[in-house]
Amino acid sequence: MSTNLVSTNMSTAQKLAGHERKAAIVDAAIKVFSEKGFRGTTTRELAAAVGVSEPVLYQHFSTKRDLYAAIIDSKSQDVEKVVAELASFLDTNDDRAFFRHLADMILDFYGSDPAYLRLLLFSALERHELSELFSERHSCAFVRQVVHYIQRRIEQGAIRPMNAWMIATSFLSMVAQRGMDQMLAPHQRYPVEREELVEGMIDIFLKGIINDAG
Repeated sequence: MSTNLVSTNMSTAQKLAGHERKAAIVDAAIKVFSEKGFRGTTTRELAAAVGVSEPVLYQHFSTKRDLYAAIIDSKSQDVEKVVAELASFLDTNDDRAFFRHLADMILDFYGSDPAYLRLLLFSALERHELSELFSERHSCAFVRQVVHYIQRRIEQGAIRPMNAWMIATSFLSMVAQRGMDQMLAPHQRYPVEREELVEGMIDIFLKGIINDAG
């Protein structure tokens, strides 16, 4: 980061209200952690990224762990919105529409916040103590919604009697793999466009779980 840019950031950060500065630190920390991981990031680098001094950083977050936890809290709000949006589809009996919406949500998530996803990967690879908290707050509620839908459709006879969790995670994993490819190799071209890809994945999936007798 150049001296001029740091000076500009410092000036801007100093003008922010306390809660705004705290949010700015969280946003900057996501980028730095995503590039160097938790262990590879220093508080000096975090302070420089947002344009404040280390003492100012410590006023808001006593430790790197506190800052890491704040990132989880911040992103948990986004996940809660996604879960709430998915909830509106839980009472439908249109399986194709449900899984299409689910696939689009996953791919949008991977495409919209690659820095945060890299941070999650670093957290898992470093076996950081907060890695499980990421999973608990971010994925469990989402997966439960999908399992709930599938279980209801099994009970209605529309889906073959199988383990609902296994069905849910199979579909989520299939779509997430495409999202991961998109994040790791954004310029890679697939032989089909996204809409056709999603419909194809749904076809493969539904033909494997639909109960023909039902």
